Amino acid sequence: MRSIGEMARDSGLGVSALRFYDRAGVLVPARVDPVSGYRWYAPEQLDEARVLARLRRAGMPLADVRLVLAGWAGADTDLVRGLLSAHLRRLELGLAEARDEFSTLRALLDHRENPMTAAARTGTLRLSLPAADLAAAFDAVRFAAGGDPELPMLGGVLFDVDGDTLHLVATDRYRMAVARVAAAGHEGPRDQVVVPAPLADAMRALLSDGGPARFSVEGDGVMLETGGRQASGQRLAYDFPDYRRLVQLPSGRRVVVDVPAFRKALESGPVRPGEARERDGAAREVSVLGVADDGTVTVCGDGDDVDRVGVDRGFLLDALAAADRDRLVLELGASTAPLAIRRTDDDAAFSLLMPVRLDD
Repeated sequence: MRSIGEMARDSGLGVSALRFYDRAGVLVPARVDPVSGYRWYAPEQLDEARVLARLRRAGMPLADVRLVLAGWAGADTDLVRGLLSAHLRRLELGLAEARDEFSTLRALLDHRENPMTAAARTGTLRLSLPAADLAAAFDAVRFAAGGDPELPMLGGVLFDVDGDTLHLVATDRYRMAVARVAAAGHEGPRDQVVVPAPLADAMRALLSDGGPARFSVEGDGVMLETGGRQASGQRLAYDFPDYRRLVQLPSGRRVVVDVPAFRKALESGPVRPGEARERDGAAREVSVLGVADDGTVTVCGDGDDVDRVGVDRGFLLDALAAADRDRLVLELGASTAPLAIRRTDDDAAFSLLMPVRLDD
């Protein structure tokens, strides 16, 4: 007999997923201890669990999964092949329909393109900023910049200038970071410039002194000057998504955390294996967070009975480091809502992490 932990390790299904499929009657353990409730699986159930894992990764509905497993156990190959073929046809049909919809959307986007965009990029922009504040803003957002060649508009840091405030924004779809700096010298309408990540890094390297920094834009050229040195290059020729729409979240439960202690709990606490990151192909480790009855944020195990949200542990550790504070506010909403990491002294500087779907 295999314990539930051994079954999880060998099948690719998490312990929580095995419990879920037991409750759903899809993969019922061969034996359940009547006292402890601990689940044990027969050796032949390992193959079924591996089949189940593959079917779920392929997006097969649970009702069909039940039938496939029944046919698998009874060696009814005709049934299994029929169900697999039917699901593959659904996927192919869905892909064809999605391609049609995306073709329509691309046509709509082509129609909506603003011919004045290129003209707008011939203007000028001048800003004066405290170098130390700009350096801190770079550090707060740089970790979230995208690296997907299919989405080049996310491969940099947005400079969003509105009046006397500069917002720096970066996102790779799975996380977003926003910081702000007081700016002087801009009296025109709101303006936005996307600085490519390598140039943003070169600019950050200049900001070692505490004096003023001058940021300027001339057409497609951007430059940062400070301490008699400068970094310059070309802005990205793309429009950044309207991040203000993306940060309009329903209010969640706010909890102040001691960052060193929370980091230690994350690094030593339980994790679940997740799908490889689309960004870099690295294995994803998922931490499950919950709020205990006493109001503290906990790193949950499988048996903890609290409202929970799953997050990429590496991304969360990056966000904590980028915030550079000993105390931060975590805002947890529904399990499907992003996790917000906010500063206690500046609510406009924050990071958002998209949640990871939990099986149970």
